[in-house]
Amino acid sequence: MRAPSSSLLLMMSFAAGTFSAGASDNPQHLMLASPSGGVPNNPLPLIIWPRVVPEDEEIAVWFEKTFEENGWPPAWRYPIYPYTHYHPNTHELLGVAEGWAEVLFGGEAGRMVTLRAGDAVVIPAGVGHRQVSASEDFMVVGAYPRGMSPETLRDEPALLQRSQEQVKNVPLPTQDPFTGKSGALTEIWQPIAAMHLQQQTDF
Repeated sequence: MRAPSSSLLLMMSFAAGTFSAGASDNPQHLMLASPSGGVPNNPLPLIIWPRVVPEDEEIAVWFEKTFEENGWPPAWRYPIYPYTHYHPNTHELLGVAEGWAEVLFGGEAGRMVTLRAGDAVVIPAGVGHRQVSASEDFMVVGAYPRGMSPETLRDEPALLQRSQEQVKNVPLPTQDPFTGKSGALTEIWQPIAAMHLQQQTDF
């Protein structure tokens, strides 16, 4: 019997909701596919690049320059909202410029993740997130795929069905935020999206 391929093992780890080990060249990922309350979440996994900023760089400036060059124009510098919210119409990219924070992803039934200066995270459309605690200087650079502008919704069950339909229609990014072409983002998301589409077709 053939051994499972690396891509199949990757998908199996997503299904189990586990993180992969690694540093900036081997991002961590977390599956948050099931809805939680009024938060739709997404079959695409959350992706975290730990310590991605080179040493001796001004972190916020480096994130803004890198994001802009690679098709994810920076839109703001700010902490993360302290209440659960999500964007049903676009994916979101955050680069931690200063400090640290505990962030709850996936709604009230989700997972807590610690983000620190130099980390970056792509949040799939529909995935809930809120800042639970943070250092006083915590700040992130926020960005979206070129041409996208976020709609921001809270955890409201009455909006869940509409939001789930919106999330299904959000296009996959064509550019990885750190390469400007194919990279960890496209290599992780594209097979997951294809597998999910096939499952929908089978039913």
